[in-house]
Amino acid sequence: MLRDIQDDLAAFGPFFAIEWHPPGAEPGPPWLALRDLAGQPGPLLRRIGSARAALADRAGRPEEQIEPRVAASVTQLGLAARVIAPAVAAAAAGHRLDLPPGGLWWQDTLGGPVPLSVPEPDRPPTAPGAAPGSPAGPECLQVLDEVVAPLTEAVAGLVPVSPRVLWGNVASAVNSAAVQVAAARPDLSDRAWAVAAAFLASPRLAREVQRPGPAFRRSSCCLIYKIAPGRTRGASGVCGDCVLSPVSRRGPGPAGNRRRGRSG
Repeated sequence: MLRDIQDDLAAFGPFFAIEWHPPGAEPGPPWLALRDLAGQPGPLLRRIGSARAALADRAGRPEEQIEPRVAASVTQLGLAARVIAPAVAAAAAGHRLDLPPGGLWWQDTLGGPVPLSVPEPDRPPTAPGAAPGSPAGPECLQVLDEVVAPLTEAVAGLVPVSPRVLWGNVASAVNSAAVQVAAARPDLSDRAWAVAAAFLASPRLAREVQRPGPAFRRSSCCLIYKIAPGRTRGASGVCGDCVLSPVSRRGPGPAGNRRRGRSG
């Protein structure tokens, strides 16, 4: 049964894939406790530094030319999306997935979504089919409040990057996950959008005025355009759901996310 859930989630893409560990267990190296990123400045600063070096290498620029806030934004987006994507997909597919703040483990790799291990559910792993958005609403808010918010606040406390940018990253991650679920499984599209709407109903995302959907546009920018050739606002380097993107260039979230790379 657990393997079936893994396969279902992995089918949506690498950001949705998970590993399991027994509840309360502490996986050994190279696994790291995700909560330490919010509770200890060292690991998060090292992660942001690694992202900055990787962005510099990708852009062919000296590292000092990459603004720390850009690296911080990319880091937070990648990590937040890594937790949000399986949460959205599991809720849409009717699977129970426990994402407690102290029970998530990750591996510090670059170049794609980091490996993520979650506790095996201590209740029946597959929930019966429920109406879209229920019981996803409370669970979505719990993920935001207990896992994503501490990480986001820790990033904002270490690097001078606007909380509006960081929470816009979260909204983008939510919508992009729903886009990918709906595209891969049209039969789950209504549930995927209902789950995304439950996430966006959080007071933390109150700035986001658009409802989730393929044409969703966030109210801020992830700042990745600053390392694009020419650094031209509104032109190359702007993601498909960015507030800086001209209406004519808007497209589904996953297209923009692939351009970003979400390697943080």
